[in-house]
Amino acid sequence: MLEPGDKAPAFTLPDQDGNKVKLSDFKGETVVLYFYPRADTPGCTTQACGIRDRSDEYAKVGAKVIGVSPDEPEAIKKFDDKYGLGFTLLGDVDHKVAEKYGAWGEKSMYGKKYMGMLRSTFIIGPKGKIARVFPKVQPKKHDALVLKALAELADALAPRRRQTKTTTRNAA
Repeated sequence: MLEPGDKAPAFTLPDQDGNKVKLSDFKGETVVLYFYPRADTPGCTTQACGIRDRSDEYAKVGAKVIGVSPDEPEAIKKFDDKYGLGFTLLGDVDHKVAEKYGAWGEKSMYGKKYMGMLRSTFIIGPKGKIARVFPKVQPKKHDALVLKALAELADALAPRRRQTKTTTRNAA
């Protein structure tokens, strides 16, 4: 799995409307990239609706949210429409993007092992580097963890921004 400081792997995937979306489309922005196992299942619905319900908080800190699952675009479109999610969902049918991020691996259910999407979240900074990683995310706790991290990252950048403005003013 990727770690903070790593360059976020580039990708292009279809969204719920069939449009091609590239990570580079979000250059200069903070991105919350989360991987979820399957659209319209209990945990994934809880997680997605949590993001929807706190969308104002994500917008306030300037974060764009992108959800990625191994579903076909038609399935994620139905998921988006059913719950009025309102953010970008991408279909990684061949799980190549998930593999690049370390979000595809062995899972176990009822004693049976299989390969699948590992519920995980990555915060990608404006310069395209991984700022935070949340492996093994719990759907109900997802937003609190991510929004806290986004606030901490914004606070960490704030002194630099003030210092840059002060330096610029003093230089004039």
